[in-house]
Amino acid sequence: MNPRVSRRTFVSAAVAAGVAARSRAQAGPKAKGGDTFDVAIVGSGVFGAWTARHLLARGLRVALIDEYGPGSSRASSGGETRVIRMGYGSQEIYSRMSWDSLAQWKSLERTTGERLFTETGMLFLARGKDELTTDTLAMLRKLDIPHEKLERPDLVARYPQIDFGPITWAVSEPRSGALFARRAVQTVVREFTKNGGEFILGQAEAPATDGAVTSIKAGERTVRAANFVFACGPWLGKVFPDVLGDRIFPTRQEVFYFGVPPGDDRFGPPKMPTWIDFGAEIYGIPDLETKGFKCAIDKHGPKFDPDSGERLVTAESTAMVKSFVAERFPALKNAPIVGSEVCQYENSSNGDFLVDRHPKHSNVWLVGGGSGHGFKHGPALGAYVADRITRGGPTEVKFSLATKDKVQARVVH
Repeated sequence: MNPRVSRRTFVSAAVAAGVAARSRAQAGPKAKGGDTFDVAIVGSGVFGAWTARHLLARGLRVALIDEYGPGSSRASSGGETRVIRMGYGSQEIYSRMSWDSLAQWKSLERTTGERLFTETGMLFLARGKDELTTDTLAMLRKLDIPHEKLERPDLVARYPQIDFGPITWAVSEPRSGALFARRAVQTVVREFTKNGGEFILGQAEAPATDGAVTSIKAGERTVRAANFVFACGPWLGKVFPDVLGDRIFPTRQEVFYFGVPPGDDRFGPPKMPTWIDFGAEIYGIPDLETKGFKCAIDKHGPKFDPDSGERLVTAESTAMVKSFVAERFPALKNAPIVGSEVCQYENSSNGDFLVDRHPKHSNVWLVGGGSGHGFKHGPALGAYVADRITRGGPTEVKFSLATKDKVQARVVH
C-alpha cells in the first residue's frame, strides 16, 4: 500500500460511532459512576497520550493516569526535541508508521495552532557500503517517500560548515525534521481533556490478582474500566517485575546543547539539517528556538532508574561530545555548552515496540519498548493500540511479548 494514501487521522463521526458500538460489544457493558471508564490508560507519555486520543475519537470514555504529569522531566517523552525520520533500513513497518505519524503530527499542529514540528530535513551519514543506509535508500524508494542520495562532493558543497571526515555519502529526507517533545505531549493531553477525556494525576498500582481486572488504584481514587493499558515506559519493569522486570532496559542517555557563534545562522534550519551518524552512534538537531545546537549520544548508556536517577551529565560524556563537535563542526570547536539533559531510553531487547496483552490479565495491555526511537511514532502506534482494543485482531509479531528477550541485541536503529 502506498504510504501517501495510508495516512490516518481521526475517523469521521459516523465511522467513530460504528466502531464505538462494536467496541462496547467486545468490552462489555459500561458501568456507571464518575470513576468508571471504557479504557483506563496508565502513562501520559507519547504512546499513552495518543492511544487515549484515538480511543476518545472512537466514542469511548477514557481516563489517562500519570504520577508526574505529561512531559515531565522524568519521562522518556519529556525533553526539548525529538527526531522524526522515515529511514529505518529494511524495517518497513517503522518507515510506514513514521510517515503516517508525520501527517498526524502536522494535522494536530494545524488544529491547535501550536508549533509541534519543524521541517529541518534529515541527513543519514554513511561510510562505504553501509548496509543500514543502503537499505534505507531502497526502502524510501519502495515507499515513494521523498529523499535524495548525496555523494561526498554534494555534501561538501551543500554543507560547508560540516567536516565530513570518514563520511563518504548520505541520504537526505527533506520532509523530516524535529518534534518539540514536551510541548507536543502536553498538547495531545490538553486536547484529550478538552474533548471530554479525563486526566488523573496519581501513582497507579499494578493489578493485585490474576484474571480480568476490574479496577486499579490511582492515588486516592479507585478507577474502574473494561480495559486497561499500561503505557508507562521505563516504569513498566517496576510495575510488572515478574513479566517485564528483565525484558525492559531503561538506559541513561545524555544530551548537550552548544551555543552557536553570534550572528551565525549556519547551525539552524534551513542551512543545517537534523542528522544522524549511526557509525559513531551520535545524532544532532539544529539550533531551534535559540535553544542551541543539539548533539546527543545514541549509544545505550548504563542502567537507569527514572524515579531516583540524578540527571546531571558526566564529565566523560561531556568530553567525548565536545571532541566530536569540534572535529565535525569546526566553527563550534570552542562553543560553550549552554544546556544539557539526561533522559532515558526505555529499550526492549531488540528495539521493537511492545504491544500485547498481559499473559495473566486478559483485559490489560502492555505498551512500550520505545527504545530511543519511539517518540515520532506516537500517533500511529496510538491508533494501532486503539484498533486492537476496539476491533480486535492479531498482534503484529514484532510487537509481541514473546519476541522480547532477556538479553539486549539491538536490531532497530
